[in-house]
Amino acid sequence: MVRTEAPEDAYTAEPFVPERGGLPALRKAAADCRGCPLHRDATQTVFGEGGKDARVMLVGEQPGDQEDRQGKPFVGPAGRLLDRALAEAGIDPAEAYVTNAVKHFKFTQAEPRKRRIHKAPNLREMTACAPWLAAELAVVEPELIVVLGATAGKALLGSSFRVTQVRGTVLEEEIHGRPERLVPTVHPSSVLRADDREAAYRGLVSDLKVAAQVLG
Repeated sequence: MVRTEAPEDAYTAEPFVPERGGLPALRKAAADCRGCPLHRDATQTVFGEGGKDARVMLVGEQPGDQEDRQGKPFVGPAGRLLDRALAEAGIDPAEAYVTNAVKHFKFTQAEPRKRRIHKAPNLREMTACAPWLAAELAVVEPELIVVLGATAGKALLGSSFRVTQVRGTVLEEEIHGRPERLVPTVHPSSVLRADDREAAYRGLVSDLKVAAQVLG
């Protein structure tokens, strides 16, 4: 008996990414992505949101519990905090494209009815999902990428990325074959977990103000 390999065993979304059709085609195709095993337990794919003419792209880690249920990125508490911080920094949230390095919710759950606990995606899962992010960047062509947190930074800039070393600075790197400007900062969920939440929030706003200055 010949044993065939499931698509997710290859750990790449590449076969699922359409060559044309823009964001609508990408979003539709991503709904059926089986590029890694994370699709098995997640409720649905959570693709990016925003217009193709957005000047700034915000890249987070992965969907959270609320995002997984609603099918939209950054709709939970961290997303609301991010919107507030963006507005305070001078960036209109409605004019940004928001997405995640990984499009499916990864979690642990002790029992079926228990709360689902976020679990960080590993390098293999981030690499598998990279073709989706590359396709989003190619369509949107943002003037600036705001990197939200360590996982997003590693997905875009490699495993040596440390958000604490470069947050609030302007980086110029080649990302998926394109020269990009990036401003790293913390993920808004880390602000919600911080012992001094107000100080952590001020730090996030300060980093986003750097992004606003780059956009002019």
